[in-house]
Amino acid sequence: MIDVADDIHSLTSFKRQTTKFVRLLKRTHRPVVLTVEGKARFVVFSAEAYEKWKDRIETVEAVNEALAEPGQGRPAAQVHSELRKKRFGVSSPVSKAR
Repeated sequence: MIDVADDIHSLTSFKRQTTKFVRLLKRTHRPVVLTVEGKARFVVFSAEAYEKWKDRIETVEAVNEALAEPGQGRPAAQVHSELRKKRFGVSSPVSKAR
């Protein structure tokens, strides 16, 4: 969640105080919104925060896909295997349904 008081800064401020912002990103794991002429233009994440955000998006997309295909369900183990392969490039064995 973005804290309007702490997480929105000008691009100029970011450029002038990059080290301070790097420490902030590492400490809080929250994104920072950068503005140009008072309008939000960029969002900066730490790599760790970005990976967590990306994982959440992929999970939501998988759930939405499953909900959009009633009667076309797949075993949870298969879905988890596909997500692991997509995320980490490896898959774990999927046991066959009995």
